[in-house]
Amino acid sequence: MSPTSDAPPDFYGALIESTVRVVTWNVWGRYGDWEAREAAVVATLAGARPDVVVLAESWATATDSQCARLAGPLGLPHHTFSGVPAQEDDAALSGVAVLSRWPMTRRASRTCGAARVEEVELSGPRGPLQVCGVVLDAWWLDESAARQAAVRDLLTHLARTADESVPLVVCGDFNCDADSDEIRMLTGRTAVPVPGLSFYDAWEVAGARDGPDPSGATWSNANPHAATLLWPDRRIDYVFSATRRRGGAGHPVRARLLGTDPVAGTYPSDHRAVQADLRY
Repeated sequence: MSPTSDAPPDFYGALIESTVRVVTWNVWGRYGDWEAREAAVVATLAGARPDVVVLAESWATATDSQCARLAGPLGLPHHTFSGVPAQEDDAALSGVAVLSRWPMTRRASRTCGAARVEEVELSGPRGPLQVCGVVLDAWWLDESAARQAAVRDLLTHLARTADESVPLVVCGDFNCDADSDEIRMLTGRTAVPVPGLSFYDAWEVAGARDGPDPSGATWSNANPHAATLLWPDRRIDYVFSATRRRGGAGHPVRARLLGTDPVAGTYPSDHRAVQADLRY
């Protein structure tokens, strides 16, 4: 585009006006009074009416799973999960879950360094939608090198598998701030491993600045579950969507926090959730 041009570029064509609602939430497994917390999670998500939910630190046992327990109440019958042995419960796995209103035509589980990844392709009403749920297990403040390596591996993988005609959503618990090199790599602010692949940060683009916390912090010391770690308030959970899609597919138009307050006296998790409405 010429610096003197009065017209915007026509790359996107007519912008898509319909949206898909995506929520990502680290729901803190089976720690503490997890059944009361899970009830608060269900109540919060039911009020949001999402189309797709990505859960970090979700759980499953040999006879039960959080996916199965949430699918009915939330109207999200299609789900997948993969996990590793849970620290808090020897009988459970802890991992990444994806729940969807629409059928899953493809699913895969993988690790990218310190990242655990659950990938699905959904058969939605307006065409396919690719969703990638992520949790970065390197969570201490000084583990940036491990997180950067994981993000490089993830982006390299996605560059091989992503279809540029299909919206691509990557979301979950990245355990790092928006100004970290890890997130800067995702949003194209530092050198990327694969040119041509960069992402919108839904909160940065469309976050509700008039909401309960204009900073968008998903780790907040207002939550007693979080305050025990002695961290500052941080924005560490994200909904990302790939740029350069026709019609602006994936472009965030609204984002807000969920889980900021207790439900019936119980905070649902030590994290807040991120809800994003994306063009689709």
